[in-house]
Amino acid sequence: MTSPTHIPAFLVKQHITLMVNRYEILTPNPDGSEGPLLAFAQQKRMSFKEEVNFYTDAGKTTKLFSFKARHGLDVRAEHDVFDAEGKPIGWFKKEFASSLLRSTWQMTYDGVQTRGQERRPVIAILRRVWDFIPLLGEVWVPFVFHFDFLDLATGHLVMTSERRKSIRDRYVISVPDPRLDFRLAASMAVALDALQSR
Repeated sequence: MTSPTHIPAFLVKQHITLMVNRYEILTPNPDGSEGPLLAFAQQKRMSFKEEVNFYTDAGKTTKLFSFKARHGLDVRAEHDVFDAEGKPIGWFKKEFASSLLRSTWQMTYDGVQTRGQERRPVIAILRRVWDFIPLLGEVWVPFVFHFDFLDLATGHLVMTSERRKSIRDRYVISVPDPRLDFRLAASMAVALDALQSR
């Protein structure tokens, strides 16, 4: 069964400002360049209860969907994804214990349970070592890392997030599972950047 809002591929580009992180969700052109805007997201830093809203444009003209933590600042908190009317679409959460060595997430939708992990365990460990180097871990990250999400029932790939080398964080998202709603996939993709260090 195909979700009516499934989008097989999109790009995520981050813009950092003093008080908020902003993300553009973009359609990829055939040559891989950035195409039309699909959604614009904004994350307030250090809010007690994590919430990210997605809009049609940077002017926040119309709200499209959102994700919100069920609890306060908690690395194990579940995050629910809602449509514009507040109807739940799915949810995700970080597996805290597994993420100590290799970042791991759960994502659930329409009865489908998935698990996403950093693709390369060696890079995951090197990233953690790098974070402990004073100043360097804050201003420059030399490692490009990717995530693969698998359907726990079948082992099939449902989504990938591949980070590209650039001054700002930029990701290429592939969604081969037609059941996965774009709004949940986009929320998960933004969370992989926005919440990764939590």
